[in-house]
Amino acid sequence: MTRPGSPGPRGSGIRRALAAWCGDHPGGQVLLLAGVLLLFGWLGSNTVQNMHRFGLRPGFGFLAQPANFEIGQALIEYSSRDTYARAVLVGLLNTLEIAVAGCLLASLLGLVLGVARLAGNRLLSGLVQAYVELIRNTPLLLQLFFWSATVHALPPPRRALAPGAGIFLTNRGVFVPTLGFDSVPDWLAPAFLAAAIVIVGLVLLRRHLTTGLALTLAAVSVATPIGVALAAGLQVSLDVPELDGFNFTGGATLGPEFTTLLVGLVVNFAATNSEIVRSGIVAVPRGQWDAGRALGFCWWRTLRLIVLPQTLRVAIPLLTSSYLNLVKSSSLAVAIGFPDLTSVIGTTANQTGQAVEAILILGGVYLTLNLVISAIMNSANRRLALRV
Repeated sequence: MTRPGSPGPRGSGIRRALAAWCGDHPGGQVLLLAGVLLLFGWLGSNTVQNMHRFGLRPGFGFLAQPANFEIGQALIEYSSRDTYARAVLVGLLNTLEIAVAGCLLASLLGLVLGVARLAGNRLLSGLVQAYVELIRNTPLLLQLFFWSATVHALPPPRRALAPGAGIFLTNRGVFVPTLGFDSVPDWLAPAFLAAAIVIVGLVLLRRHLTTGLALTLAAVSVATPIGVALAAGLQVSLDVPELDGFNFTGGATLGPEFTTLLVGLVVNFAATNSEIVRSGIVAVPRGQWDAGRALGFCWWRTLRLIVLPQTLRVAIPLLTSSYLNLVKSSSLAVAIGFPDLTSVIGTTANQTGQAVEAILILGGVYLTLNLVISAIMNSANRRLALRV
């Protein structure tokens, strides 16, 4: 409230209300907003008229039509007879797969590189610095072309590289072992959904529960359906890829385009994340390291228990920007042939002519993804913020 005699908006009640929202000169700002809305309305009207002129009906009804194009890699069943809506869903799931895997791996690699930069070993620190400077000063698209050429230069399946047990690197992709499940009961999926709901509830009630009790309840909610399913006859086996003719069968296959995009994004954004981690560690006062030594902690234990938790307070806002950029940069997948959301939307726009609607879908999806990431990271940032 404004005290009597203090400066404040003058005039009628409506004018004061407008001034509270718009500041000084609310009338001019309202007129400017009205002019902008009229301009967008005029542009929208012209767009609709031009679409009618070319025989196009504006709207999203095309999503129910058959797509009539194939998608090379899909997490769910898809064929060319499915609708454009399902094709967009396939592209969205591919984008989510890349985004989640890329953020996790880039964070882990960035943490390792950031700590290595400060380890005190000049050779190791110099190598990390050279890596960071090389990656940060070359375009991501150029790096993707390099990794694409590298992946396609790998040997064929019969001469595949085997860096680990059951892992094979070929020019047809990366083949890795997976867990196979037989005799899966129908109630297992709803049970896991219920366990997820319980875990979300524990997160919401974290202030009212001790850490040990919360972790115990979460472990029980996940382990109970697994134990009951195993007792009911669920069989779990390791499905290892095996060479069968000219290709591998079994296990999971990471296509060459997926591998290229994932490696390119992880290598690129790990360089940025390593600098964020390094700056966060440097920002922690030197006295915190001395306190760790005074308690008898070794260098690693001091870093893990004292320094890194304080580093997160500095790093999370910057990591948020890094994650948002990674999600948006995944749209470069169209340059190497990976069927992400941008690629599927582009094909849809070309076939249907509904370019405006397709762009609105693409922009809306990316905006929603980034807003969700921002909300999650801001929530984590608020929990770690110092209480003054």
